[in-house]
This record gives sequence, structure tokens and C-alpha cells, in this order.
Amino acid sequence: MVFDRFGVKLKNGYKPIHIVVLCFVFLLLGGCSAKGTAKIPNSLYIRLKKNPTTLDPAKIVDLDSARIAAKLFNGLVCFDNSLSVVPDIAASWRVSDDGLTYHFNLKKGVRFFNGREVTASDFAFSFRRVLDPATRSPRTWVLSRIKGAVQFMTGEHNEVAGIRVKGPYELEITLEEPFAPFISFLGLTAAYVVAREEVQRWQEDFGFHSSGTGPYILKEWQHNQFLLLGANKNYFNTAPLLSGIYYKIVPEDFTALVEFEKGDLDILPEILASEYKRFAGDARWQPYIKMAQSLNTYYLGLNCQVAPFNDKRVRKAMNLAIDREKILATLMEGRGTGARGPLPPLLRGGPAPQGYPYNPARAIKLLQEAGYPQGFVMTLYQTADVENLDICQVIQSYLRDVGIDARIVQLEWSTFLDVVARGEATSFWLSWWADYPDAENFLFPLFHSKNWGPGGNRSRFKNERIDTLLSQAVVTLDDAKRRSLYHIAEEIIIDEAPWVFFWHKSVGCIHQPWVKGYTMKPLAVMEKSTAVYIARSMHDY
Repeated sequence: MVFDRFGVKLKNGYKPIHIVVLCFVFLLLGGCSAKGTAKIPNSLYIRLKKNPTTLDPAKIVDLDSARIAAKLFNGLVCFDNSLSVVPDIAASWRVSDDGLTYHFNLKKGVRFFNGREVTASDFAFSFRRVLDPATRSPRTWVLSRIKGAVQFMTGEHNEVAGIRVKGPYELEITLEEPFAPFISFLGLTAAYVVAREEVQRWQEDFGFHSSGTGPYILKEWQHNQFLLLGANKNYFNTAPLLSGIYYKIVPEDFTALVEFEKGDLDILPEILASEYKRFAGDARWQPYIKMAQSLNTYYLGLNCQVAPFNDKRVRKAMNLAIDREKILATLMEGRGTGARGPLPPLLRGGPAPQGYPYNPARAIKLLQEAGYPQGFVMTLYQTADVENLDICQVIQSYLRDVGIDARIVQLEWSTFLDVVARGEATSFWLSWWADYPDAENFLFPLFHSKNWGPGGNRSRFKNERIDTLLSQAVVTLDDAKRRSLYHIAEEIIIDEAPWVFFWHKSVGCIHQPWVKGYTMKPLAVMEKSTAVYIARSMHDY
């Protein structure tokens, strides 16, 4: 519902009410939308673009499913608003001096939806289930560093040696070798606890009848139509203020927009790029646009093993030739933060490096020094996406100004990834989004030479000093020392310029005026939605 269409005046400056008074009163009571469609009282209506593939934590790979699963399940740990690891079902934990063994003490009285109490054996079962080949989990990497996990996955052993139940509320996990980010892995969906009896009851259909411990319970799922969550009255943590959440599956963007403006949807989790300017420029909607930094980085990758990008001077020239801040401010309408290196500001833990300012004259000089006084012809690969094409065409224009002829090739997503992974693309437009909130997730996969190609290092960048620093950092448990290692590594990576560093895109949504307490989170697994509520009277607006 767009209030001014019906003449409603609220605290933010709408006109005096003169029609549809009755429906408005019902709306404030949670009974109807502007269209008159009945809505479940005190429930939040959110748009989903497509039907989730599964809500089985062992099999989730997409963000929408992860957002829903975060409301249905819990793990040993979770992340607070500063992205620090904090207790969830674990009451406390300690790590051995050698960084190999993690000992968890669980909270008592945490219960599954079926009423049974969660114990350490449930976590042991859930972890083994992820690693069991019969589960066919695509997320085994989350737990594969546990001692004996590989032998269990290959069938060499029947148990995972590094998972030990020490008592009803005590769990011990031992790794094959120290890995500092491991505690963050335990906050991901694959590490959520599930009830053995419910898995056995539903078997392959468990992902459609998920039974967890979270603040909401899956009440109904009509595939390709909606999912209905109800509040879990026995939730062990802060109880949700809502009675439920209704995820309405609306594939078409225009249809979703119309339903939102009529009031049939309370939240659009993603603002269409084509509509952002209209909403952001409208004083009536500005208070209800929520933007948040996210853990991502957008870049133009340069294949460091082939000419001309095997010359660092050319790679630096590419960074200097493009006014990335201007593109961000205009084409992207400021929806992000300029990148001065690969790490998002939320994970850097210190001041931002200097980066590369826009300096085309310096770019031309570097190209001359590298033996390209007339520039060169290059191919820029991108996926067949309108926004990506717009960005790449602007890049193309900037490069033309310094003598570089960039020819754009658009490919379907899977073909694009294959071409880039095999090193056939000399340059390519891509982004990287975090799986977990740790600098390692942006540096080791993307710049260590062991990860060439599909492993993440698609620029085929190789630097022995970087390999040493990154390998040392993952086994360093002291946070300050590890941050220092990553700081040094990032400075070297910026100087080597295997990418043109563009921006860290912000995530944004828009909600109705009657939705209160809703905030954007940098990670899908953080979205519990326990503090959200629906305003019950006009005085709450």
C-alpha cells in the first residue's frame, strides 16, 4: 500500500485521510492491505523470486534458502552485528594451545520443534551427516578439515575420528591441522543441528519438512506459491515479535513491484536497479529504504600469465585509467563503497590502503614504459546481464581514452565461468561474495597460487611471498598477528594489481511504513528476524 494514493496523512507528511478509512483501520490491525486482500495478523509478507530448492542445512547453496534456514535452525555459534563469533547453542568453548581441538559446552534446555532436548550427540550426528557421501552434501568443505573426515567421506573409516561426544552437553572437535577461521565455519548453514529422528522420518524429503531449533517453525510450504513460518513459542533465545513470516513466491519483478505498492507485500528484499532511483528520490519512501555494507568485492580480473597483463605496469595502468568512483556515484547511484583493495572494509580491521586514484596521464606513461605507446587490443568477458553490460561499456570508454581497445564478449553464465576457469579470458568482470566473515575468505581462495582457475584465483596470479603469508595466516590463532599478516598481503596484492579493484556493493531493501525493527544483515545466516514487528496504530509510524 502506498499511503498517499489514498490520502492518508501520517507523521512523515502524508495528506489528510478522506477515503478508505475502514480498510486503513483494518490494515493497522494487521487485517488487510490496500487491495483488501486478507493478511495473517502480525505476520510479515516478503517476496521470494523463486521456489527454494531445499531447506535441508546439509544441502543449501543459495542465499534465499540460507535466509529462511537461519530462522529455522541454529548452530554451535553465530555472528553478532560486528561479525564476531558468539555463542548460539554453545554456552562456551575453548581451543587448545596448538589450535587443533575445540571443546564446546552446550546450553541446556534447547529443544527441537518436536520437543526433544538438543544434546552433543545431535551435533555429532548432524556433522557426520554432512560428511556422509549418502547425503550428497555440496558443503562438505565446511567440515572436511576435521580429523578423519576425508577417510570417512571416502569410506576408509566408519566414523569421524575428530568428532567426539564427551557428555550430554559436551562436544569435542579435533582438526587435522590448525585452521584459524574454523570457528567461523561453525556458524554456517551446513553446521546447523538437525534431529536424527526427523531426518529418518522424512529421509529424502527432510528438506521440505525441516525440524530445527530456531525462532520460527515451517508451518506450510506450497511449492512455487508460498512458504509460511510460524513463531516458535519455545525458542531458547529472544522470542520473535511477529506471529509469522509469509514468503510469497513472485518470479516477475514487475508483479512484485505492483504487489508491494498495493501493500500486499511488506518487504522487497532487493530493490530493482531500475527502480532504486525512483524510490531513493521520493521523500515518502526514503525512510523505508535500508542499505547495508555487504561482504563482497567487484573487480575486473586480469590474466597475469598472458600478455599484456603479465606486465605489472600494464595492470597498474588499467587501475589508473578508470574513474571507478565516478562510475559508482553515477551508474551505481552510490550503492557501494569504492574498493582500494580486495578486502571489504568490514573485514579489514584497520585503515584502508591508498589504492589507485583516477590518473589517465599516469596510465598512459606506464603503458609507454611497458612498450605499448599506442595501446593495445584486449577482450573483456562478461556474463549476459544488462547491468554488467552497462558497466563494461563505461569501462570500455575509459580504456579507449588511454589507447586501449577493449572488445566486450558476452557469454552465458556457465560458459563464462568455464572460459575464465581455463584461463582463456585475458580479462573478465566478476564479483566475489563471502561465505563466512573472515579475511581469509577473500585472500586465500582468490590469490594463493594453489587455487588457480575454479578454486578462485581466476587471474592466475602467482607470488611466492603472498603464498607464504597466506599459508602462515591460516594457522595463526592470534587475531592481531593474523590481521597484520593479511595487511601485508593485501598491500602486496594491491601493488601487483592482478585486478582492477572497483567497489564493494551495498545490499538494499525497501519496506512498508508499518514494518518496524527490520535491518539488513551482511550475511544471510544472520537474518533471524526476531526484532521485527508490525505497527498496530498510526502512532507507531
